[in-house]
Amino acid sequence: MIVRTLAVVATLAATVMAGPASAQEKIRVGYWTSGFSVGFGAVLEEGKFLEAQGLVPEYVKFAEVNGPTKALLTHSIDVAFAAPATGAFTLAVQDAPIELVLATQIAEATFVTKDGSPINSLEDLKGKRVGMSPAGSAMYAIATTVLEKNHGLKRSDYTQIPGNEGRLLQFLSQGDIDVAALRAVTLASVPDMKLKRLGKVVDEWRAMTKTEAVPILGVALVHKDFADQSPQAVTKYVKALIAATAFGRKETAKAAEMLTKTANLDARKATSYTELWDEIYTARLDPDDIATMKTMAGIFRDSGTLEGKVPDTLFAPAAYEQASK
Repeated sequence: MIVRTLAVVATLAATVMAGPASAQEKIRVGYWTSGFSVGFGAVLEEGKFLEAQGLVPEYVKFAEVNGPTKALLTHSIDVAFAAPATGAFTLAVQDAPIELVLATQIAEATFVTKDGSPINSLEDLKGKRVGMSPAGSAMYAIATTVLEKNHGLKRSDYTQIPGNEGRLLQFLSQGDIDVAALRAVTLASVPDMKLKRLGKVVDEWRAMTKTEAVPILGVALVHKDFADQSPQAVTKYVKALIAATAFGRKETAKAAEMLTKTANLDARKATSYTELWDEIYTARLDPDDIATMKTMAGIFRDSGTLEGKVPDTLFAPAAYEQASK
């Protein structure tokens, strides 16, 4: 009887001790429900990638692009993905308690002109009207920098025409601009429009930096308190983002179904979107990626978009290193 009692006590003790280790951890995840965030968010949620890592996510969605970063500062959420890299740099300069744990979205665009145009290369842009994202944006700073560093074109050598993707496409079709820097999804939406491709921002960036790293538009952020209190949860979060990114790249048809179901995209648009997944999304934080973001921060500072130097403490690769093992 005593032996049986001791056995029961031992079993209960083992159960109690194992409980916390196996318990699922809650995590509040914020993201912007527009732009390229919504597509990734749909796949992350529908594919239950966070749940697969043993996390219990509460998704908090924002209608404004900077909503997640603001919520992070007020402890309304624990983590955010596809947060603007420029916003992360600005907060870091202000000593905000955040850590950048993953690069998630690529700053990609292609310089195009109408088929039949006498413009055949980026060197031909001198004196031309070039449509691009407005001054002050990350894409503007990146695009103008690669044109200067790689092709000797200062901003005064051509006229920058600002606008969103739809407006730039309209300007180009009407002949109001000579060249436009447009994203892959925008170009895929006009398959019948005859365009000549002059160069990709990603390729130009790699040529400028002499690395394989890509310029970054969106990043995954965590509040430092959450990172300190729950480092394993942060690693699981990063693992989930890596898995969701790989899924979208490899399983484009299934990812398109998820977008049709949860992101209100019709089947054709969803398929076009996921076929470009690898051009839009990334999930890395290797030394080259950190170096390229530091280069970006320097460019933003030189252009007046950013005031101050981004501290090295913003970049926290430990979770990525653990998740990649």
